[in-house]
Amino acid sequence: MTKQTHDFQVVQGAAALVRIEELAPVARFSLRVREAHRAALAQALGLDLPERVGAAARSGGRAALCLGPDEWLIHAPEAEAIAAAGARAYAQAPHALVEISDREITFAVSGPAARELLSIACPRDLERLAPGRVVRTVFDTAQVVLWRDGPDAFRLDVWRSFAPHVRALLETGRVELDAAY
Repeated sequence: MTKQTHDFQVVQGAAALVRIEELAPVARFSLRVREAHRAALAQALGLDLPERVGAAARSGGRAALCLGPDEWLIHAPEAEAIAAAGARAYAQAPHALVEISDREITFAVSGPAARELLSIACPRDLERLAPGRVVRTVFDTAQVVLWRDGPDAFRLDVWRSFAPHVRALLETGRVELDAAY
């Protein structure tokens, strides 16, 4: 897994309202599996694969995010264990498990103005996104996976190529929020 970081300018003034940080890299997998094999594969991975689109399951540092009827995004601290478990289960539970670790990075956005900041470029009604839920959406023109970790805590999984654009919009919004308060 490539460990690439970006030099983003950090603006200090609005820290009390919202904090933006790039999270450490994790192993990421795109998983597609049919309903008939979902339970067997979940057992092999040691992680529930939620049925409901937008639901997330977490266990032992791993997370499975249901993005579609037969599609999940897997986050894990280690790539090798997930890949090996998938390979061992393939004969019993055919599936597509593709490592995409280098494709995306994650920004954490938290603080009392986090939802307001994200609303500058996200068309979703973030008030209706309950904590613990996850959605695929856009931020300006970039496709993102948006997690809501708590009332004032979110994560954005962003394709690496769009990360500078998304971070710049977040920083601009944070400066504008700081000036407004």
